Amino acid sequence: MLTKKLHAYLESLYAAFNRREFVAPDPLQFLYNYPGAADREVAALVCATLAYGRVAQILRSLEAVFARLGPHPADFIMQATHGELLLALSGIKHRFTSGEEIARLLCGTKKIRLKHGSLGQCLSSHLAQGDANILPALEAFTQELRSASGGLDLYTLPSPVRGSACKRLNLMLRWLVRRDDVDPGGWEGISPALLIIPLDTHMDAIGRSLGFTCRKQADLKAALEITEGFRKIAPHDPVRYDFSLTRFGIRAELEIRHVTGAIKDLRKHRGQAS
Repeated sequence: MLTKKLHAYLESLYAAFNRREFVAPDPLQFLYNYPGAADREVAALVCATLAYGRVAQILRSLEAVFARLGPHPADFIMQATHGELLLALSGIKHRFTSGEEIARLLCGTKKIRLKHGSLGQCLSSHLAQGDANILPALEAFTQELRSASGGLDLYTLPSPVRGSACKRLNLMLRWLVRRDDVDPGGWEGISPALLIIPLDTHMDAIGRSLGFTCRKQADLKAALEITEGFRKIAPHDPVRYDFSLTRFGIRAELEIRHVTGAIKDLRKHRGQAS
């Protein structure tokens, strides 16, 4: 009974808030500038890489990077030499990430695209039949991209091998694998059923209120537990509600206590019914 009521509640949030009008402020808004899948995957990687810190600073940094990469970032990196990329991004600084590190990441991206055709095809090449989720392929993908980029540090390009929830990479996967009014898609052949919740403090609090996890840290194990909880509700698309739920706490007019309070009421009514 609780699952049915929870499903109905989550669907009501999806219908109300899974709309582009609720995207800003969010790095995702930059992806709408790129109708081509090649440009969009490059833009998504840049957005995910810099999606940490204060949102205003994130947006300023992304504006600066994309202004230098031009309207077609995929073409830009494929035609530029390493030196030209370094020059183009010189002076860029986003907290711990320098323009040099972004240039190295994009040089690695160029090598991956030359080898596989696209970043998406690289990830797909590491998928194995029977994989329970995207994690094994994501581990292999990050290892290959890190190697192609000359050994970037784990903060610039996280790895699930170390137990990181890899929130930013899982955000990128959500953006590029799913396709609806908010997530623009672009990668074919990867099932949304394999995706993992991009775990941040907002989704961690919601996952706890739902009883999906009791872990004290918002780490990879917590992300997997919360994903499994959502998979019981939406087995073919466990990250379906990520965007609409995380609007609460991100947008000033939507407070997270409204969601956690509603979930608490649902669980309380279940206890009274039993």
